[in-house]
Amino acid sequence: MRGIILGLIWLAGASAHADVYISIDAKGGYVLTNVHRPGRHYERVISEPIAKAGPANAQLITGRPYADLVATAARKHDVPQALLHALIKAESGYNPKARSAAGAVGLMQLMPGTAKEMGVEDALDPEDNVLGGARYIKRMLTLFDNDITLAVAAYNAGPDAVLRRGAVPPFAETRRYVPNVLREYRKLQGLAADSPL
Repeated sequence: MRGIILGLIWLAGASAHADVYISIDAKGGYVLTNVHRPGRHYERVISEPIAKAGPANAQLITGRPYADLVATAARKHDVPQALLHALIKAESGYNPKARSAAGAVGLMQLMPGTAKEMGVEDALDPEDNVLGGARYIKRMLTLFDNDITLAVAAYNAGPDAVLRRGAVPPFAETRRYVPNVLREYRKLQGLAADSPL
């Protein structure tokens, strides 16, 4: 069992911060998470000291590109501004004209199907793109009971990949992406890097 747990911890990524727990799902598979779900037994496999929240890093947020646009989208869709900024930084580095080889475009790198589903008319328009991205991450947060780790994983890998596993999928890109977004989110929230979400 110890070898399996150590292997799962390695899969979770060396840059993971905060407490990590393991549980067994209905099919007997192992699930790593930083959030307790009702009705499951959890065993802590990574323990990080709990850091106290620092002062809000409003200056870091208001000094970012598109700060007003992000603030409006965050209010409209009831998502943290810091999370939107963390996603934008990871997705496009604040480049409104960014395009990926897979076809994602704009600040929040919306795929054409996602953009259409979110009511985005012009994915290269920063306002339209951020509003659509905020709507989409809100949908992911709702789908995953406000588990930010799973919502961010779903933003990158798609919700089906996360739903099938009940955890961050084992894709190399997603395993790098999730800790990077969460680290930036914590920083913008004024939290230490190892603070629980």
